[in-house]
Amino acid sequence: MKLLTMMILFGLLCWTPAGSHAQPSPTDAHMTSEERDKVVKMLLDTQKELLDATENVSDAQWSWHPAPFRWSVGQTAEHIMLAEGLLFNAVQSAVAQKPNPDWESRTATKLDFLERALPNRDRHASAPDIIQPGGKLSKAEVLTRFKEARARTLKFAQETDIALKEHTLEHPFPIFGTLNAYDWLIYIPLHNIRHNQQIAAVKASAGFPQK
Repeated sequence: MKLLTMMILFGLLCWTPAGSHAQPSPTDAHMTSEERDKVVKMLLDTQKELLDATENVSDAQWSWHPAPFRWSVGQTAEHIMLAEGLLFNAVQSAVAQKPNPDWESRTATKLDFLERALPNRDRHASAPDIIQPGGKLSKAEVLTRFKEARARTLKFAQETDIALKEHTLEHPFPIFGTLNAYDWLIYIPLHNIRHNQQIAAVKASAGFPQK
């Protein structure tokens, strides 16, 4: 009798009503703790690299061009600063969109693509007019504005609890296609890496002023 009772109880525990098969849980669209740590570290590291690279640059070094129509250290730093604002606006525009039910399939490979493509300077791209450096700002003005913009980006990355990945926005360049808000966020330090490399290349160019 005891054995029969146990078998009945076991059967009740295992029984699933018809049509109620368990569904796989959808992927969580929030940043994981590892992803948050990664983007925050990249933002801090690329900021330090830029500031270290420009700290002791003289006015002559700041404005020196390695070749006609090539950006100086100052112009490259100004472009980084301008792009920070534009890209953070893209993050905000993405999160303002309704959740995209197809976000996983539309953005599944984008992070890997961004991490490969953006730091690679073998392929050159023209910056949109809105973030073309004018070259009229002083070093102090550029770096102050950069630090202010980066502080805003960092605060968002450290504190947001928005499910970033389910909010998407089209990139104006078709090669990038649909990016989710996390892609747009990590785009910022990846873009910074690209142009930190450019600053290093300018400083290593023949003819770069010694002081």
